[in-house]
Amino acid sequence: PLPPQYGLVFDAGSTHTSLYIYRWPADKENGTGIVSQVDSCTVDGPGISSYADDPAGAGASLKPCLDKAMKIIPAEQQQETPAYLGATAGMRLLREQNSTKAEQVFAEVSKAIGEYPVDFRGARILTGNEEGSFGWITVNYLLETLVKCPFTGPCTHPPPENVIGALDLGGASTQITFFPGTTIDDSGTRALLRLYGTNYSIYTHSYLCYGQKQALKMLMASLHQDSPSPQQISHPCYPLGYQENVTVAELYDSPCVHAPNTSSPTEVLTVTGAGNPTSCSAAIQKLFNFSCGANRTCGFNGVYQPPLRGQFFAFSGLYHTLHWLNLTEELPLRWVNGTIQKFCNSSWKKLQKEFPTTNRTHLRDTCAASSYILTLLLQGFKFNHTTWHKIHFVQQVNSVDVGWTLGYMLNLTNMIPSEDPQRVVGLQRSNWIAATVLLAIMLILISLLAVMCCRSFSGYERL
Repeated sequence: PLPPQYGLVFDAGSTHTSLYIYRWPADKENGTGIVSQVDSCTVDGPGISSYADDPAGAGASLKPCLDKAMKIIPAEQQQETPAYLGATAGMRLLREQNSTKAEQVFAEVSKAIGEYPVDFRGARILTGNEEGSFGWITVNYLLETLVKCPFTGPCTHPPPENVIGALDLGGASTQITFFPGTTIDDSGTRALLRLYGTNYSIYTHSYLCYGQKQALKMLMASLHQDSPSPQQISHPCYPLGYQENVTVAELYDSPCVHAPNTSSPTEVLTVTGAGNPTSCSAAIQKLFNFSCGANRTCGFNGVYQPPLRGQFFAFSGLYHTLHWLNLTEELPLRWVNGTIQKFCNSSWKKLQKEFPTTNRTHLRDTCAASSYILTLLLQGFKFNHTTWHKIHFVQQVNSVDVGWTLGYMLNLTNMIPSEDPQRVVGLQRSNWIAATVLLAIMLILISLLAVMCCRSFSGYERL
């Protein structure tokens, strides 16, 4: 058998970068459900977009994970291993701010990866719709809802209605992707895919600035601008008793928020926690516009969205935030609401005592992040008490991390064909035995024929 093949994909997100190492049997490239995740590696430090003023640092940060990958991939296969780097909303925002700095960061990360003996196929920024579509492909590829190809027999296509929707929350953007089963009225939110001989018209949209980190920045800026005292911010989502100082420059260091002209960048602001879940929820809702135009269904901010259909897998930040609160099992919505409200009512002193080893920033932000997720899913994406059970919070499927990276690699290596894959039909045990016996008989007959020919030739010579 041929040795397995490997692939590398860097997920360069807004808050951090991860490297995923995949492997698959070389003789089953067009199969399904056969790509496995060998390992993953989290790059130390922030996302590459944070290195705008130190591009070389972005490239250097990737090397420890590349060194790890080179220890896993056999040396004789490294040069044929495809490697990709895909950047998402963090680099989209940097490109909007300063395209020259974005290009410098890409040049340095490409230079760093190019120093390794892999088949590097480039670094690029994914569009929001690509990020959503590749995440959707990953989920349905791993669940085999696109095609089922048993070892024996022909491939079969599950009904298109069986495909699963994908909900993704990063640091700077959030994506919703699903197969609505109806006409999609807005071509800007439609992706046409042909996978395994079947056409899929899926709905996908990415909301830039509505990732968890940027949404919490928008929340803080909104609270500052609504504060009766310009130097004081009362934060209803922070625990009662929490206090910190931030500068105006730190508060408004993102294109997702706009500093008021009256503020000085060096001005110091005092933030105090109020621990009020009702006010927290109300403040978060102000970040959205939930109204839709006439004769139009929408998600939020006037973006078209057809009615939800089918089951959904929620991953990335949606999973990690709620998992920390033990809310990723199949729980009723009232239980989820009650747990978040109870946490938001806890004082800073109580939380520090209950979770002494938890990162301070994570502990501070959990109430705001979980409340934001509920608002996003229920009022933003239009889930409700009836459809809540259709959301499944997952980190992995079949030991493979769920996200856009696998779908990205599958697409760029053409491992998901647009037509049905050709499959070798195996023989049953009885057929193998019959074939072996037949082959043995044929070999014996050929041997006897050869002996007879040799004897005839020898007699002719004597004559």
